[in-house]
Amino acid sequence: MWNHIAILRTMAFAVLLTATPFLRACAADDHRPNIIIVLTDDQGYQDLGCYGSPNIETPHVDRLAAEGMRFTDFYSAFAVCSASRAGLMTGCYKLRISMPGVLGPHSKRALHPDEITIAEVLKPLGYATCFVGKWHLGDSPETLPTAQGFDHYYGLPYSNDMARKKGWRNDPDALDQIWTEKRWDIYQNELYDDQEIIESPVNQVTLTDRYAEEAIKFIRDSSDAPFYLQLATSMPHVPLFVSDDRFQSDPHTAYKATIEHIDACVGQIMATLDELGLTENTWIIYTSDNGPWLPKKHHGGSALPLRAGKATTYEGGMRVPGIMRWPAKIKAGSVCSQVAASVDLLPTIATVVGAEYGMNGPIDGLDISNLLSDPSSQSPHDEVGYFYCSHNRVDAVRLGKWKLKRKEPPELYNLEADISEQTNQVTSECQVAYKLERVAASYEREMLQTARPAWQRVDSLGRQHGKVAQ
Repeated sequence: MWNHIAILRTMAFAVLLTATPFLRACAADDHRPNIIIVLTDDQGYQDLGCYGSPNIETPHVDRLAAEGMRFTDFYSAFAVCSASRAGLMTGCYKLRISMPGVLGPHSKRALHPDEITIAEVLKPLGYATCFVGKWHLGDSPETLPTAQGFDHYYGLPYSNDMARKKGWRNDPDALDQIWTEKRWDIYQNELYDDQEIIESPVNQVTLTDRYAEEAIKFIRDSSDAPFYLQLATSMPHVPLFVSDDRFQSDPHTAYKATIEHIDACVGQIMATLDELGLTENTWIIYTSDNGPWLPKKHHGGSALPLRAGKATTYEGGMRVPGIMRWPAKIKAGSVCSQVAASVDLLPTIATVVGAEYGMNGPIDGLDISNLLSDPSSQSPHDEVGYFYCSHNRVDAVRLGKWKLKRKEPPELYNLEADISEQTNQVTSECQVAYKLERVAASYEREMLQTARPAWQRVDSLGRQHGKVAQ
């Protein structure tokens, strides 16, 4: 465990990261990859063809997996929106950076501008940067993407169901009516172009297509230099909408149609890369911010064979699709069963591009670049554990095949033999449970000692950490 803490503290003062020979070669010839992260909202583990969906057809994302690597044990940073997105952007769990689980419109909390994002790691290397879609890390000027390393921003600053008109609900019956009648007008969302609001309320029927169009425009405009694009779709978070040409009136088809619409937009981006000759050296990462929102019933997805979904620390809440394609470096048809996570993206990207960066304190992500060239190599998480954090404690911990949920009474699962978390072995494997409890408690203490305190530290602008200007 202390090995892990030492790694984290070393990364806080990170130096040039070029870990493996093939990555050194990439940095040496300065042929750095273009990077695209596609982050969907509330998409479940099973909600792609390549992850076993029985009814959703996703030929384009399936092609990414066939031409790249599919991760079986890829985890989001948290079980709900804002903290998960902050984890991906900064490599930090919510406790580390004093980040709330979910931000509302005009919240006085946000991702602090001092935190270093992936975009801020890449910009000094000449990367053009663009964020398209759902941000959900703050909607004041100093916390929008344009203040966090992105040259351009086009999208919604929070979830597409926020700012509803009074009288409207978010239960499945109401969502059926919203889908059938295309009632996008009851959501008073604000569409931003950089820091300017250009549409309110947002026509969500056309939103997914407009995101794709903006992403493609950025790719075309940036094709002569390395670029970093994050496309964070607002859906399949409810309410679900698709373009008119994909609409079917039966609300039971809404989720399927929405995922297939997103897949088609990914296909348009892939076709653009093919057309421009950029496919070979473009690293695409496809994942979800957390598991499916199961109480929304047929408006939510599926995490099967995993247990539960969004807002839980069972596997269905945080184990999500994870696909990476980079033809120049990743072998086609690869499957990686090692533990990896969205918090690993920042340190791994930094390693791949040979970035020098300094963090605002320890981070939780680890460099998994070795898995890109050899998916059977050892994940750093297999030795030191992988953690799920909420509130001010570690809710659960995974160490190798074992996972302990620290509840009363505690639950212990062998994820190799019991992926659905049905057989609690805490009594028969009490020594394993005791070991994982010690690991979790030690990590929790370390996080609390090194967390950026929201209510104590004040930055140079007089703001409390994690709070926006008053």
